[in-house]
Amino acid sequence: MKSRGNSKKGPTQRQLRAGELIRHAIAEILIKEAMHDPALEGVSVTISEVRVSPDLKHATVFCAPLADQNHEEVLAGLNRAAGFLRHRLGDEIETKFTPSLKFVHDESFQAASDMDALMRRPEVAQDLDD
Repeated sequence: MKSRGNSKKGPTQRQLRAGELIRHAIAEILIKEAMHDPALEGVSVTISEVRVSPDLKHATVFCAPLADQNHEEVLAGLNRAAGFLRHRLGDEIETKFTPSLKFVHDESFQAASDMDALMRRPEVAQDLDD
């Protein structure tokens, strides 16, 4: 008998589609809505990815403020506003459940910047030129 679980296969197409739908909707909400949290006022946030649980009831939102300014404060503000954002998300998307939202810092931007800096080092650049 085959197992229905996909723990080692990664997210399903359904999860990926739901994540993209949520990512676009949250980005639009953040653009349109005036956030009354001092940590979020005047801050531009990049929503890079949304990972949704298999039952679509929980979503982890990977984000980073522009120029990575005060990312701890911005993340705290976004997590404080998660209930409001979930409510607005329910108005924007048509799904059976509106997932709970958890905002986490996306480290991939810093990792890419570190990798770029590494590639620009003279001793590495000389190896790449050969």
